Amino acid sequence: MSELTVRPKPPDNDVSRPYWKAAANGQLLIQKCGSCSALRHYPRLICDQCYSNATEWIVASGRGSIHSWTIVHHAFHPAFKEELPYTLVTVDLDEGPRAIGRWLGDKLTIRDRVIGHFNLDNDTPILFFKPVLSLKD
Repeated sequence: MSELTVRPKPPDNDVSRPYWKAAANGQLLIQKCGSCSALRHYPRLICDQCYSNATEWIVASGRGSIHSWTIVHHAFHPAFKEELPYTLVTVDLDEGPRAIGRWLGDKLTIRDRVIGHFNLDNDTPILFFKPVLSLKD
């Protein structure tokens, strides 16, 4: 296997390490500003509302509604070329922030209810969303 076909790993740094550690255990974490309580996702060093660097982590439900989607036809990295085309969805999480993940489902409609979960791909957690089919999902 060439170096170009090996999937890139998430960054291992102090800002994102709690997110990826929880993701590997199936939990979706979002940051909460320790100063103004604004919620944010993806992990960032400072709050985009008040510019504080005080951060807490909270477990998100993974539930939300489809905001938009795109079908990927061109791989951003050679390791993903074999999976083309695939769909990425932007989800308005019930907690407030938006998250992007891979789509597991057929038909998509804006505002459809979805639930997210992580699948491990070569020890790297990938966020997937699927339709909520029942109250148990």
